[in-house]
This record gives sequence, structure tokens and C-alpha cells, in this order.
Amino acid sequence: MNAARTLSTAGRVLRQLSHDPRSIALMLVAPSLLVGLFAWLFSEQAGVFDQFGGAILALFPFIVMFLITSITTLRERRSGTLERLMTTPLGKADFIVGYALAFGLAATVQAVITVAFAVLACGLDVQGPVWQLGLVAVVDAVLGSALGLLASAFAHTEFQAVQFMPLLVFPQILLGGLFMPRDEMPAALYAISDWLPLSYAIDAVNAVTAGDEGADLIRPILIVAAFAVGSLVVAALTLRRRTD
Repeated sequence: MNAARTLSTAGRVLRQLSHDPRSIALMLVAPSLLVGLFAWLFSEQAGVFDQFGGAILALFPFIVMFLITSITTLRERRSGTLERLMTTPLGKADFIVGYALAFGLAATVQAVITVAFAVLACGLDVQGPVWQLGLVAVVDAVLGSALGLLASAFAHTEFQAVQFMPLLVFPQILLGGLFMPRDEMPAALYAISDWLPLSYAIDAVNAVTAGDEGADLIRPILIVAAFAVGSLVVAALTLRRRTD
């Protein structure tokens, strides 16, 4: 992997995004709107948003970044851009990491906006430092981008990329601890949830909102980050050079 080629790829992706206002709006505005809708829905029920709002912060940025990254990356292959790039010294790792850097930056901006909106506008009660909540949101959004890159490496069409959501996203939503504490699940489902990264993202957010520190916070963040790195490695190894 070459640092100059990787940074050049990241810059190209960011320039493309800057000319796509719909994608920018989806990345930066949609998660806040969804969080606001959730807060409004339970505005008459005291404590509900404080109980579930943290987990929602782990959920919406993850989903949005998965969709944007998978579809945008696949579009590069379908248009022949990737095939042309691969005739240059650009390697698979340069391409994947460059995309990860670009979308990681977008995920950081998205997370800051979403967390600020949840805390300042929606009144989410956070016992721990707000910057820790922002950190978890960033790592979680980067995980969504990494899984999106992984899905794009296997999909042939944009529709197929969206179809990966039932495989990679929906089980994590159901088993991540949003609807039921993981330790109250049947033993088999609890064992499965231990292998799903979104479970640890929700654990990390809940730790911040509860004011927990130390291993209760650091361990799940590191696990989510490890899943993100692993997804990028697999995506780089499986990315096809030619468009099918």
C-alpha cells in the first residue's frame, strides 16, 4: 500500500461527494432527523428516549454509512472506474483504505452532528462525557462504512448491495440489545450476538450514557474497531479488479 496513492483516492472520493448534495444530505442530516423523530415519538413518555436514545445513536449512523458506502463503491465498479484505476499502480488496498479514509471523515462529521443534535436539541441525558459518546458514534459509523465496503466487494449490482442489509445489518439490529438486553436472550441467540459488532457498539453507547468507564467502555470500542479493520482487510482481499 502506498500512502500517496491512498490519500489521492480519498481526496477523489471526497471531491465526488462534494458534488452529490443528496448523498451529503443523507449522511449528515438523515440520522439527526431519525433521532429527532424517535425523540418526538416518545416525548410524552418520560425516560423512554433516555433509555433507548443512546442505542439509536449507534443504529442510524451505522445503517446510513453502510448504504452510502456500499452503493457508492459498487457504482465505481459498474461504471468501469475501478477497472481503469487498476490499470495504474493503484492497488486494492490503496483503493479500499482510501475509500475508508474518505467515508471515515464523513462519518466523523456525521457523528458530531448527530450527537450534538441528540444532546442539545432532543435532550438526551448522558452521564458520561459527551465527547466519549461522539467517539463511539464515530467508530460505529466507520464500522458501517467498513461493512459497506465489504458488501460492495461481493455484490454485482446496487440492488444486491442493498440486499446485503438483511444479512449483515438486520440480525445485528435484532440481536444487538436494542429491543431486549442481551443477557436476557435465549442462550443460543446470546452466543450469536457475541459475534456481532453492533452488539458492542450498543454496549459502548450504553456505557457512556450510564457513566461507566474503564473496561466497560474501552473493551467494546476496541472490539468494534477490530471488526472494522477486519472488514477492510477482507474487502481488500476480495475486491474484483474487473467489472462483471
